[in-house]
Amino acid sequence: MKFHVSRLKASVCAALAVVAQGAVAQESVGQTVLVSATRIDMQDQDAPYASEVHTREDIERSGARSLYDYLALQTSLQVTPSYGNRYTPQISMRGYGSANGHQNVVISVDGRRLNNIDMAPQLIGSISLADIERLEITKGSGAVLYGDGATAGSIQIYTRARDGVSLDAYTGNYGTRGAVLAAGVVRDRFDLSATLDHGKFGGFSDRDPTGHRDQSEANTWRFAAGGRPTEALRLDFEAGASRIDTRYPNSLSLAQFRDSPAMSDSRNYTRQKLDSDHWSLGADFALTPEWRIYARHADEGKSSQYLPSSPSKYTYKSNEISVQFLRGGLALNAGVQSFDGDRKGADGVTTKDNFGGFLHGQYLFEQLTVSAGVRRERVEYGYKPLAGAALGQEEHLTSWEAGANYSLSPVLSVFASYSDAFLSPDIDRFFASEYDPLTWAFVGKRFNGFIEPAKSRMITLGANHLTDRNRFKASIFYTKLKNEIYLEPISYSNTNIDKSHKYGFEIQNSLQLMAGASAIVNYAWTRAVIDRESDGGGAYNEKELPGVSRHSLVMGLNFRVADTASMNITHTWRSKAWADGDFDNRNAARQRAYNSTDLVYKHRLSKAVEVYGAVNNLFDRENGLALESAWAGDRIYPIDFERTWKIGARVTF
Repeated sequence: MKFHVSRLKASVCAALAVVAQGAVAQESVGQTVLVSATRIDMQDQDAPYASEVHTREDIERSGARSLYDYLALQTSLQVTPSYGNRYTPQISMRGYGSANGHQNVVISVDGRRLNNIDMAPQLIGSISLADIERLEITKGSGAVLYGDGATAGSIQIYTRARDGVSLDAYTGNYGTRGAVLAAGVVRDRFDLSATLDHGKFGGFSDRDPTGHRDQSEANTWRFAAGGRPTEALRLDFEAGASRIDTRYPNSLSLAQFRDSPAMSDSRNYTRQKLDSDHWSLGADFALTPEWRIYARHADEGKSSQYLPSSPSKYTYKSNEISVQFLRGGLALNAGVQSFDGDRKGADGVTTKDNFGGFLHGQYLFEQLTVSAGVRRERVEYGYKPLAGAALGQEEHLTSWEAGANYSLSPVLSVFASYSDAFLSPDIDRFFASEYDPLTWAFVGKRFNGFIEPAKSRMITLGANHLTDRNRFKASIFYTKLKNEIYLEPISYSNTNIDKSHKYGFEIQNSLQLMAGASAIVNYAWTRAVIDRESDGGGAYNEKELPGVSRHSLVMGLNFRVADTASMNITHTWRSKAWADGDFDNRNAARQRAYNSTDLVYKHRLSKAVEVYGAVNNLFDRENGLALESAWAGDRIYPIDFERTWKIGARVTF
C-alpha cells in the first residue's frame, strides 16, 4: 500500500522517469531511492530512521541466484545457513547474534509476515529473487507498524509486476542447475504476473553412509493479479507455493573440519522437507482525496519435516484494517492487525495469537520531518497436549517510536530516532528438551514455564549525504535491553538475560568513480554485551554475546567492460566471534572469520538475449559456523567452503 504526500510526488515522478530512460546500473548512484517502511513513500535521505535500500538494479548487478545469496553477500546483515540449512538462514541485525537474531527482525513480503511462532527462522527460500523489486532494511524502526519482534528493525520485501515474458536458465559445477520462467501484462486497469522458479544443487560434501551428498531441490511458483474496478478502488490477489527438499551436513569436530570441511561424519545428512502454500487478498479504497482505507487478509499453511520423523504442520492467518489521512504535510496511519498461528505436532497443538492496534503520524515542514507512533498488542499462548491438562498464558505489551530528519542543505541531512520495542517468546521457549544422561538420546520435552518477553530501547543518530556521484549514509546506535531471550547452554533451558546492551556504527557509500565504473562499501561495527545474568551464576556478566561479529564489510566494484558487457566483483568479510553457546567467552575455538570473493560477468548479445557467468568464493576460502555444545564439545558446521561457478542466459520477449 503506497500513499504519497504532495511534496513527494515530484520525487516519485523523477524516479520513474530515470527508470524509463534506461539508465545503466553503473551510472545510478545519484538516482532517487524511495523508502516505504512507514506506509508513506519518501526519499531515503529524508526518512526519520536508518535505512538500507537495495533496488532491482542492485539485485541484477549482483548476479545472485537466491534471496539467501543476496542477503548474505550484498547487505550489512549477518546471514548464515541455519546449522546447514540455507533456505531458513540465521539473520542477525545490530548485534542480536546468529542463534536468535532472526527473531528480533520482522521480515514481510508485500505486508505478509514471514516470522514463525516457534524458533524456526523465516523461510526465505520460498521467495524467488526474480520477483523482488526492492529490499528495505529498516534499522531501529518498525515496532509500531510491525509489532512483536521488531526489536532490531524490519526487512520489507516488495515484489514487482511483470510486463512481458522472460526465461532465465543456468548450470554450474556440483550439480547446480535451474531456470526461472516469468510472464506478465500491465495495463491501465489491471496487471497479471506469474513466476515459476526451479533450482537444484548436487552437493559438494562427501557422500554420507546412504550415498547421498548435501543436495537440495526447490520449486516455487507465484501468481499475482491487481485491478481497478473504479479510480478509487484497487484490488490485489496473490498466491504461491514452494516445495523444498534439502539435505545438509551435520557438524564436524574441529579436527575433522581442519582435515577436510567436505568430510562426512558417521551419520546420515539431515534431510528436511519444507512446504508452503499461501494466498492473500487486499483492497485499497480512496474514500476522499484525504482519507483512504486499507484491508488485507493472508493465509498460509506450512509443513516442516525432518525425515524420518513425522512433520510439524503450521497454519497462519493474518488480517489488517487501517485508515490513512493525508493533508498537506500531515500523514496519519491507524489500524488493527492480527496474526494467529498454530503448530500441530506429535505432542499436540500449540498456538500463539497476536492482536495489536497502532497509531502513527508524520509531518513534513519545509526542512524538517518528524514522526511518532504507539502500538498496544495482546499475545495469547495455548498448549493442548494429546494427554494431560491444557496450558495458557496472556501478555499485554506496548511499543512506541519517535524520529526526526532535518535537511541542512539540498545534499545533506541528519536524523535521530528512538524505538521502544518488544519480543514475546516463541512457543518453543516454554519447553526444555530432555536427554538420556548415559547416551544423550532425546527422550522428550518438559514444560519450562512462561518466560518473560524481551524489551529493548534503541536510539539511532545518523547523517545522509547525496550528490550526483556519491551516496553516503552513516549512523550510530545504542540499545538497552531487559530480559533478552536465549537458550542457557548448561541447563539447556530457555530463559532471560537480566540486562544487556548493544552499540555500534554503520557506514554505507556508493561512489561513481568515472563513466561506467562505480564502487560500494557497506561496513558495520557492533558490540553486544551481557551486563548481568543470574542464571549463569555470574559467569556471563560483562561478557560478549556469542555469534556477533564486531566487523562486517561488503566491498564492491562494478565497471563496464564494453558497451554491451559489465563486470561486478564483491568481497564479503565478517570478523571472528565467540562460538554459539559460548556465553562465558572462555572457549579457545571461536567462530572463524567469514570471507567470500564473488565475480559476475554479463554480456548482452542483443536487446533480448543476455549471457552471464559467475564465480562464488573465488579464492576457495573455508567457512564454517562454530558451536560450543555442553554434550558434544566444539563443533563446526561447514558452509561456503568450495569455489562454485555457474553460467546462464536470459531471454526476454
